[in-house]
Amino acid sequence: MHPITQAPFGKQARGRYPRASPGWAARLAAGGILVGSFTLAATGVHANSGEPQIGQPAPEFAVKDSKGTTRHLSEFRGKPVVLEWTNADCPYTRKHYTSGNMQGVQTLAQKNGVIWLSVISSAPGKQGYVNGPAADALTESRGAAPTAVLLDPSGTVGRLYHARTTPHMFVIDKDGTLQYMGGMDSLATADVSDIPKAQPYLKEAMLSVAQGKPVAQGVTRPYGCSVKY
Repeated sequence: MHPITQAPFGKQARGRYPRASPGWAARLAAGGILVGSFTLAATGVHANSGEPQIGQPAPEFAVKDSKGTTRHLSEFRGKPVVLEWTNADCPYTRKHYTSGNMQGVQTLAQKNGVIWLSVISSAPGKQGYVNGPAADALTESRGAAPTAVLLDPSGTVGRLYHARTTPHMFVIDKDGTLQYMGGMDSLATADVSDIPKAQPYLKEAMLSVAQGKPVAQGVTRPYGCSVKY
């Protein structure tokens, strides 16, 4: 399975990726690779219209978790928050769970006072869809440590954040400002052996936000299976 990837936004993308020709983009689209459109400006990052913006308030939401409790982003104001789009049947998600990498970063989040919300936006009948009890069973069987698992079968929250892949990661600071969006790390493969070689984008961003420091790379390229809306 080829990963669905999203080209990075922002200044850090300059010079790292070749300009795509129309034919190149069409070939990638035909092969199942997501090619994102974006613009770069000297004053900041400008994503597609309506997308969340780094340095701007993260979109508010209200969605039920696996226990049936309605959760709002604003209830966690005062603490950093990680949003993790997940699909247990996706090999790119499994890469980070079978290796223990995701659980390790979740535990690190707990130690640093960070809220971790796993979000499942798979629609009923689609890959990765689970109900509340099944979501809790997954958490237990994998030894995962999210603060809560949010169930988004309508895809409302996923579309609000323009979540494209599983995993797709977002970091929000204690004031509710979006500080990071992108990949778990820098190597877009499903190979567990690549984890130690990769730059751990999400972990670095999360710790920077938890420590009140600037995030070095606010936007990176997410990779994985497409979110099954």
